[in-house]
Amino acid sequence: MPSFDITSEVDMVNLKNSIDAASKQITNRYDFKGTSANIDFNEKDKVITLFGDNDFQLDQVKDILLPAMEKKEPESSKRLEHKDVQKVSGNKVKQELRVRDGIDSDLAKKITKLIKDSGMKVQASIQGDTVRVNGAKRDVLQEAIAFVKKSITDFPLKFGNFRD
Repeated sequence: MPSFDITSEVDMVNLKNSIDAASKQITNRYDFKGTSANIDFNEKDKVITLFGDNDFQLDQVKDILLPAMEKKEPESSKRLEHKDVQKVSGNKVKQELRVRDGIDSDLAKKITKLIKDSGMKVQASIQGDTVRVNGAKRDVLQEAIAFVKKSITDFPLKFGNFRD
């Protein structure tokens, strides 16, 4: 029976490269000289921490980072979960951006409900952080891929492991 998997995995190499490129750009900018503007990446916890002297500067750091991420991996900024801006010593501020990896249970339930409510002759099942879709024919599976791509636009999804 033909099937495919819906996943969402972070390309850590591209993510690290985009953070490094944004960090270089920040250190080379004249208006950031002598400030606390910086980007820190905790690879183990998948948390990007942005530092700045004030909220405006923090927004400028974000304006440098997000296009750099989009350039390396399209739609990668959609997987960021923005935490609240925190005050650090003095006037300085920081913000954490958590990188969401994999499909969480709420999104997996939403995808399976969408597929079941669509009336297509396919079955969707949640398997860990992936959603497997089975169908009788390839054409029906391709329609299911197109339907899910059109319906879920707020999180980057990858369709792979297509088996006949």
